[in-house]
Amino acid sequence: MSKRLLQLSLAPAALAAGAGLWIFWKFDPNLPGNPFPPCIFHALTGFYCAGCGITRALHALAHGDLVTATKMNALAVGLLFLLPWAVLWHLGWQPRRLMPLARLFGSPWLWGTLLPGFWIARNLPWLPFTWLAPG
Repeated sequence: MSKRLLQLSLAPAALAAGAGLWIFWKFDPNLPGNPFPPCIFHALTGFYCAGCGITRALHALAHGDLVTATKMNALAVGLLFLLPWAVLWHLGWQPRRLMPLARLFGSPWLWGTLLPGFWIARNLPWLPFTWLAPG
């Protein structure tokens, strides 16, 4: 993707992010009748997937509640704070001192270990792993 095309896509992305923020602020996923679908994996297996709790975490963040958001999905909240850096990186802001960090976050080994590890850990029935379960 060219740099110009990437820059032009920033405005619609910002508009979509604003609309998403409004939706998560307006609708509470904890209440019946909300427009958000339930997690199919959890409904079928009773286990939490790596994404379980993200909707409730985004709702809590839209209301400024970082503690509740982290309780819902700590990994997603942590990664969400890396999003502005990733956007700037793809727009061309690539300081040399951040190259090792960029290589780390671009590593398939990191994601191939982190996501399944989080997925498994949040389903273990012992402390401290139970803290990773949504809620």
